[in-house]
Amino acid sequence: MKTKVMLIAAIITITTGGTLADWPQYLGPDRNAISPEKGILRSWPENGPKVLWTVTVGRGFGGPVVKDGKVYLLDRDDKVGDNLRCFELSNGKELWNFAYDAPGSVMFPGSRSVPIVNGNHVYSCGHNGDLYCIDINTHKPVWNKNVWTDFGGKPGGGSGWGSRGPGSFPIWAITQCPLVYGDLLIVASQAPEAGVVAYDKITGDVKWKTPNLGNESYASPSVVKIDGKDNVVMVISSTNPIGNRGLPQTLGNVVGIEPLTGKILWEHDKWHCHISVPSAVDAGENKVLIAGGYELGATMIKVEKKADGSYGTTELYKTVEFGAHTQPPILHNGYFYAQYGTNSRRDGMVCMSMDGKIMWKTKRDPDFNKGSMILIDGLILATDGTKSLYLIEPDPSEFKPLASAELLGEGGTESEGIARRVGGATQNWAPIALTDGKLLIRDHSQMKCVKVAK
Repeated sequence: MKTKVMLIAAIITITTGGTLADWPQYLGPDRNAISPEKGILRSWPENGPKVLWTVTVGRGFGGPVVKDGKVYLLDRDDKVGDNLRCFELSNGKELWNFAYDAPGSVMFPGSRSVPIVNGNHVYSCGHNGDLYCIDINTHKPVWNKNVWTDFGGKPGGGSGWGSRGPGSFPIWAITQCPLVYGDLLIVASQAPEAGVVAYDKITGDVKWKTPNLGNESYASPSVVKIDGKDNVVMVISSTNPIGNRGLPQTLGNVVGIEPLTGKILWEHDKWHCHISVPSAVDAGENKVLIAGGYELGATMIKVEKKADGSYGTTELYKTVEFGAHTQPPILHNGYFYAQYGTNSRRDGMVCMSMDGKIMWKTKRDPDFNKGSMILIDGLILATDGTKSLYLIEPDPSEFKPLASAELLGEGGTESEGIARRVGGATQNWAPIALTDGKLLIRDHSQMKCVKVAK
């Protein structure tokens, strides 16, 4: 009987992931930058954690995902197009790739998006809005759409400043990390004829779409629980006063959507951040944290059911002392952790309580600026946006670094003009991924697999 019980426990561990888990989408298995794995190394050798392998990649800001021992990365060459690549996790060997024409360049050139693997398919959304469903066995496309031009958006080909007008290609291109929800693949189009769009993940047929939701945004959809039910939440920027001088200057929206129908359930139309990138964060108890950069900080809202059965929002607080430029904050034991580095504000890593109290900031000592973070086994692994990887014990009383190592190289020197001036020489802002104790990180020329667990 004891043997039988142990066998059943082993089967449950395997089928549910146990202490190991794939990283099949942006921000991991639950789309919140938290890994369920255990056994992380609590200290590193003097020269840093072991690098298991290194591969050459193109310039970009798009991170990898991992499923069933395979690593998927959307790579890019601005002169040619996008290239979805598949590598062996164990040794870095490239197994196959699928490339397609999608030329054009924008400020901060390179790839943007993180793919998602679901069943026998991998989905990716490219620089120009090309959405592909690729069969992971045949390595061929099952279907493809364009999330931008299919809904009235003007084709890309370069960034524009000043009075660009409705339907103009986003200044920093399409930056969407697709979300799978049941039988649906959900992305934000933000074109004139659509806001958020849900496709049948197998056929590519449009199952629902919302109206246009406002200004351009670079945030991807997230899922938040409201009264125990899933809401797809999309963060829409306020008007970019630099890139759209001739347009009405309006505040942004935070929108809750019914996942299966596309019905808009609630809106918060007072969000102020003209280049929204981080997704919304589920803060529990019907609360949603929205964080941004550009010195405009963060807002906590609460979604509540009204007497007529509809939902409304209440702003609990806003603060300019906490924000996140590229990736959403991590919530751990009632505290938020984020990297708040913008063009002129360098607060470094910041810890904030649930009620908006700032617990500490690292400022420039050490300096965290647009890097990526993962919570695993009670610790944070963080790239700092430049060259270093950190191991940190999250603690609201003080910043507690356990180890650090320089693992990434420069890459921002290929940028021109304002992109080079404000972005610096490294610009290593891509999301990181973790599975089976192996951390995948990249700069603008290489992707590395690093051993971070026992």
